[in-house]
Amino acid sequence: MAIEIATIEGDGIGPEVTQAAIKVLREACGHDALDFVMLEGGASSYQKTGQVLPQETANACADMAAILHGAAGLPGVVFPDGTEVGNELHLRLRFDLDLYANVRPIKLLSGVRSPLRDADTTGIDYVIVRENTEGLYASRGGGIELRNEVATDTLLITRKGTDRVARFAFELAQKRSGALRDGQSRVTVCDKANILKSFAFFRRVCQEASADYPDVELDYSYVDAMTVHLVKRPDFYDVIVAENLLGDIISDLGAATVGGMGISPSAEIGPAHALFQGAHGSAPDIAGLGVASPVATILSGVHMLRWLADRNDAPGLSEAADRIDAAVVNVLAQGVSLPRDLGGQASCTEVTEAICFALN
Repeated sequence: MAIEIATIEGDGIGPEVTQAAIKVLREACGHDALDFVMLEGGASSYQKTGQVLPQETANACADMAAILHGAAGLPGVVFPDGTEVGNELHLRLRFDLDLYANVRPIKLLSGVRSPLRDADTTGIDYVIVRENTEGLYASRGGGIELRNEVATDTLLITRKGTDRVARFAFELAQKRSGALRDGQSRVTVCDKANILKSFAFFRRVCQEASADYPDVELDYSYVDAMTVHLVKRPDFYDVIVAENLLGDIISDLGAATVGGMGISPSAEIGPAHALFQGAHGSAPDIAGLGVASPVATILSGVHMLRWLADRNDAPGLSEAADRIDAAVVNVLAQGVSLPRDLGGQASCTEVTEAICFALN
């Protein structure tokens, strides 16, 4: 029986990159292994129905094996309070399904030039694990604006939320090969513990959790210093764990060092559910032009296959993920079918077809 994937194409370039990923995933896994169930959601859905996440879509996402998402959001489509409609789609799924670990791999692939001078020789390969349900974003919809003079949001850190994302980071480090610089398995806690009690608490809970992982080195960095270190010595890092907002910011910085958002995958993982999407936005200015890079969504599909393989004891899916990963690296390394955001001229379709050809 095929594994059902709740699939939300979304807005802007979302449909293009989602269909590209589906084509590659089917090519690698066989056309009967995965059933991509198409669902409504996003800013365009809100414009048509008044619902960014229709109940039918929410139910399907809760019931199916995994969620594959393209992108969400359109310019000017906002709620009465001015916040963007598109963000509400994955935010609601994130909180409703308890997708507490946002996983952002930061890896420099062969054939991609980093803007960092030394990165092509030292390499970049680390993962940012961002706590996904607490932090400053927990104030979503609950902040206060007083008489058009004062606005406040609350930074929420709990022991449970911090402990579980810390353990997720330590367990991920145990599965990896260590930092490129020295091969050391390492978790770096990124915070602002020198200023705010909430971050000092976050650091302390991470430190307590580390006692159960003696084989993984514990490291610390204030977030302002981290923005320097990710530029000057990215090869030192293995796994970085951070609060929601801080993790959001440094993830995009990391993505810029390895080629940009167009080739940066992401996963949002919880106890029973997971959502996979490219880290980029909906890019409505290039929607329908065929120039969007499908690489980030395809690589997000790779992570989806590995997650499904672990949960379903399906080594065939893990093998397919490895083949797609190798095919993407091969295509980018050859430099013939590069997407435009990497300096090439290949269309979304051409990049997709090149990756499918490399699978065979």
